[in-house]
Amino acid sequence: MRVGHVWLVGAGPGDPGLMTVRGLEALRGADVVVYDRLINPTLLNEAPAEAIRIYAGKLTESHGLPQEDINALLIAHARRGRSVVRLKGGDPFVFGRGGEEAEALAASAIPFEVVPGVSAAVAVPAYAGIPLTHRRLASSFAVVTGHEDATRRAPHVDWSRLATAVDTLVILMGARSLPRIAATLVSCGRAPSTPVALIRWGTTEAQETMTCTLGDLADPQAALDLRPPLVTVIGDVVSLRDQLRWFDEEAGRTFDLAGPEVALPSPDANETETIELDVAVVAATDVPEEDRFAVAVVRRLCESARTRDGAAAVVEPVSSDVPGRDLRHACHLSSAEG
Repeated sequence: MRVGHVWLVGAGPGDPGLMTVRGLEALRGADVVVYDRLINPTLLNEAPAEAIRIYAGKLTESHGLPQEDINALLIAHARRGRSVVRLKGGDPFVFGRGGEEAEALAASAIPFEVVPGVSAAVAVPAYAGIPLTHRRLASSFAVVTGHEDATRRAPHVDWSRLATAVDTLVILMGARSLPRIAATLVSCGRAPSTPVALIRWGTTEAQETMTCTLGDLADPQAALDLRPPLVTVIGDVVSLRDQLRWFDEEAGRTFDLAGPEVALPSPDANETETIELDVAVVAATDVPEEDRFAVAVVRRLCESARTRDGAAAVVEPVSSDVPGRDLRHACHLSSAEG
């Protein structure tokens, strides 16, 4: 049997418009899509309807599939002659374990191609109005993971050296570790007054940006919302945000996600009516609701949606499970008394 091919594709940081042309080409020709938690779920609609879709997302304490099983899955489908897309948030080679997957494919003689993606490390600060470098404020930056391998005996990141080595620090993941990291940076010479930006669900309609100082972040008593997914930016460039926050200012901005129609259940029957909305509706993958930005996106988009008979618009996850294919929830609008 002819051996298939694997594409390690970066899906970008969340805005589906940041997906590369090459990545879309691979996705549209896929027989199998193995996708991560943080990819925009609407990108799955770009794959052929008959393509097998497999969720392989990870949370800090919950992995949909262990990494070894993901590697084996890619190899097994490729050996069956299939075109396999491994769809990963951001860039597959920037804290995405793409290097490990490429190693496994190479060791098994599976042809593969790496399709770089727009990294959240650069795109998310940009959407928050924060340039990582600036001639007046920053000539260097470093991108660091805040989530270290738990099997290591000692931390791999030397925060004491990073404290004053670069002008701008970008920390991906590791939300729970941020107070400890900040305290280490301060104790090693970084000024506690250094501006910090905490950006959640960056580049999406659910984007939230909070600012504080490094001293605030180091304070375990500070009431900071550190829920993931977060991109943290530390440095004087954060001070430019108030002037450059272009994305936040586009109130009511919507992406063209899943089309202009949704199913609306009838209150008097089991029938379903379809109505047109002024906004788009996205699909959320079948993982815990709080871990998907899609539901937050829909809630925000629905604020201006037309409703039937004056009823309020609410969001319900409606199961559309297809065994062995695509386990997802469709976010529908349902009528509810205001």
